[in-house]
Amino acid sequence: MKVLMLGWEFPPHITGGLATACAGLCEGLHRHGVEVTFVIPRAHGDEDQRFARVIGCNEVEVDDEWSERETVAVRERVRGVAREVVRVERRESSAAEPRERASFVLPPADAPRPSAYETPAALEAWLASFAPRTLEQSGVRTRVEHELTVERVPGEDSEVERLEEREVRRSARRTLEFTGRYGSDLFGEVERYARCAAEIARRERFDLVHAHDWMTFPAGIAAARESGRPLACHVHACEYDRSGDHPNTRIRDLEQLGLDHADRVVCVSHYTAQQLTRRYRVDESKLRVVHNAVNKGDQARTTGSQKHIPEPVVLFLGRVTYQKGPDYFLEAAARVVAVEPHVKFVMVGSGDMLPKMVERAARMGLARNVHFTGFLKGADVERVYSLADIYVMPSVSEPFGISPLEALALDVPVIVSRQSGVSEVLQNALKVDFWDVQDIANKILALLRYPALREHLLEAGGDEVRAMSWEERAGALERVYRELAHA
Repeated sequence: MKVLMLGWEFPPHITGGLATACAGLCEGLHRHGVEVTFVIPRAHGDEDQRFARVIGCNEVEVDDEWSERETVAVRERVRGVAREVVRVERRESSAAEPRERASFVLPPADAPRPSAYETPAALEAWLASFAPRTLEQSGVRTRVEHELTVERVPGEDSEVERLEEREVRRSARRTLEFTGRYGSDLFGEVERYARCAAEIARRERFDLVHAHDWMTFPAGIAAARESGRPLACHVHACEYDRSGDHPNTRIRDLEQLGLDHADRVVCVSHYTAQQLTRRYRVDESKLRVVHNAVNKGDQARTTGSQKHIPEPVVLFLGRVTYQKGPDYFLEAAARVVAVEPHVKFVMVGSGDMLPKMVERAARMGLARNVHFTGFLKGADVERVYSLADIYVMPSVSEPFGISPLEALALDVPVIVSRQSGVSEVLQNALKVDFWDVQDIANKILALLRYPALREHLLEAGGDEVRAMSWEERAGALERVYRELAHA
């Protein structure tokens, strides 16, 4: 089975759990014999392609969206020059000493082009700039001006039309710009990504389309429509998870669009499936739950590093945004410090709430106890885990949450929000309601004061994590694929 998979990020370029999950699923699907072509907005050339072929939309040529007026003008000019070239080529082919065949070459793809809103005069100036130069480069300009007649050459029209169509098509194709980030032009990149996905779908052969999260849903719809193949939309987080009761309506509408067009909707947890049922218009018969897992490499590693900080360290790791509950982490920290002033709290990550959290920690008198590292990745994340005694995930709304699994795999006991998907699959963790900061503080203190509790959670939780694998999760996903293939 071949799958066209659409995602927004892929290792080693990671900004969150989405890239980790996509890479894990690709590895698992590879072990099940599924061939994955993974499309991202921007390829850097260093993507891990052991388990999937990675295509960057920044490398895909698409038809330029010129206006009808521009297309007609280009076609007329190309027709005129093409007719001259065809005549010269025919005359030279019958000459005693044939010269090099003339060719009609438009400007390079990266040459400046007029926009769809240029004036006719500007368009004409641009057209005039390349046609004469083309003939000069071909070495036949003089002969065109002085030797050709205006009479039609028999059989000329079909050859002119062939050359005309080829050059007009070539003149209107280009690659699009992508950053692959979640920047100010995100919606523009989402639109351009959909155009490239449709182009890829025209030339690739696959059995179904699998789109991850709202950024790729328009692309999934376009690729499925272009290919006539079924569409699976994978929801890793919805807008209500990220923004609570005040969603970005443009994002919510794109999510709803994907849910409407999807033949199957894959959710990372039952919690997410319930969110979709409650917040969106969705046919429940299309919903399938496939939990996330943890990489085998993380399962095999242990921290191994000697901790050099004598004080206990409590870790928060994730985007510093409303969804992840960083403010509740600080509130719990204040209650712990009031009892155990030597405890250190480390907040790893970046996000829109980070400046407020730094200011709030100072106002709460926690400057000596709370440390902010900013965004970390790779080996730096493992080093932070090696320093931690406890990992806390106080998320307000967490569709899944891979980081607690990573923490347990690296010998760190975890406290997780009951409002998270990972709590469905992780039994040996301490669970809290995100808003109950006193309960969070009490559980932190319990893990610090009772080594037996810590050891039990590590041993039993480690067994749970080792039993999880992306290969198993990919097997569940493949069953969803089989449903679509035989629908």
